[in-house]
Amino acid sequence: MEVSDAVRTVLAVRDFQNRPVPDQLVRRIVEAGHLSASSMNLQPWHFIVVQDPETLKRLGKLARTGPYIAKAPLAIAVLVERTRFAVSDASRAVQSMALVAWAEGVGSNWVGFGGLDEMKAVLGVPEELDILAVVPFGYPTSDLGLGRKKRKPLETVASSEHYGQPYK
Repeated sequence: MEVSDAVRTVLAVRDFQNRPVPDQLVRRIVEAGHLSASSMNLQPWHFIVVQDPETLKRLGKLARTGPYIAKAPLAIAVLVERTRFAVSDASRAVQSMALVAWAEGVGSNWVGFGGLDEMKAVLGVPEELDILAVVPFGYPTSDLGLGRKKRKPLETVASSEHYGQPYK
């Protein structure tokens, strides 16, 4: 899939087939995060790959906004250092992972935005790192209507040269 097609069609997936994500694809997903750009190349992140069903269930119980982690065959916890650009850098990594997965037919959805401290003990996260997000991955259970996104018209969210100058 072309990158622009992945961006155009990617949708949040919260319901996954009971089908493992192949190890080679898991590695490509993690590498996509690892290879993402970061401010001053500090790479202020760490990724924990979770595939154990019991651990996934425990994470699902702790995620107020993402209990569906429990049914995913894979989740990646995205940890960040407490540095100035860590959140934006790690967010870029999450998007890279989501797009690489989507291009291979694997859906995902961002769970959390901080507030995941209870998961630290489950994952053995050291005190000096925060869990920014847990991203479950898996094959969607249904056809999601690729490319059918509800978005504001482009001309209402983009300007040319100056705010309010119509972008055409």
